[in-house]
Amino acid sequence: MAVRPRRSVLYMPGSNARALEKAKTIPADSLILDLEDAVAPDAKLEARERVCAAVRAGGYGKRELVIRVNALETPWGADDLFAAAAAGPDAILVPKVGRPGDIISAAKVLTAAGAPEKTKLWAMMETPMSILNVREIAMAGIEREHRLTCLVMGTNDLLKESHARDYKDRFAVVPWLSMTIVAARAYSLDVLDGVYNDFRDDAGLRAEAEQGRTLGMDGKTLIHPSQVEIANEIFSPGPGEVAWSRRVITEFARPENKKQGVITIDGRMVERLHLAMAERTVAIAEAIEEMTSNSQTAN
Repeated sequence: MAVRPRRSVLYMPGSNARALEKAKTIPADSLILDLEDAVAPDAKLEARERVCAAVRAGGYGKRELVIRVNALETPWGADDLFAAAAAGPDAILVPKVGRPGDIISAAKVLTAAGAPEKTKLWAMMETPMSILNVREIAMAGIEREHRLTCLVMGTNDLLKESHARDYKDRFAVVPWLSMTIVAARAYSLDVLDGVYNDFRDDAGLRAEAEQGRTLGMDGKTLIHPSQVEIANEIFSPGPGEVAWSRRVITEFARPENKKQGVITIDGRMVERLHLAMAERTVAIAEAIEEMTSNSQTAN
């Protein structure tokens, strides 16, 4: 089972050359090189050139590289998309996705621009229309040609657009998160939680990340390198979880259990759905171990 950990997904401002260089040493699973919110209008063109050059030059190891472009309806959006497609990152993050057509149009541009097959699309879920149409947006991922692999929560924008209060328990936000998670899982997409704004508040970040993982998020988007360690910890399978998963896999592999739908392990009833969960847990743990090993070797 091939999986790619996305525990920590760090936004990096595309206009900041030092930040793009520093990102090569940050232990984040994925990096979003941002051309949108983090870049002032008068710096958009320079940021585009800098980010695309950085992606082409490489040097980021196993880190997944994602370019967030400006929305297609902006003065920079179309050119961003063509330039990003030519640079060939692992993915392009499309902002303000409100309908499946937004993803389908972006996919057509990538094809026309000759983007490599490895370059996928991620969708920002950051408007009320995003949430209302989340099922249809996620469904676009069924067709391989649409390249959609991941939904990314834009919780700050959702709060702004909905006029909801930003409480620590995310009372208003949880329904939007849950709707998106269910749609993502229905169509085999990954889904990432929104950012935690106070990067000095480790306890608050930890609580919010724990909440996201409990809901079913694959990882969390981050705004500061100091947040990476906590996200990596919380979204990694624990040693006990990995050990139990390996035990489930081993027991189902025994000749007498290979055709069984349900078995008993240490007095616990274990079904094949638990086997699928165990296989995914072990696959994630092994992928994390490989990434960590490669990072240490590179350093």
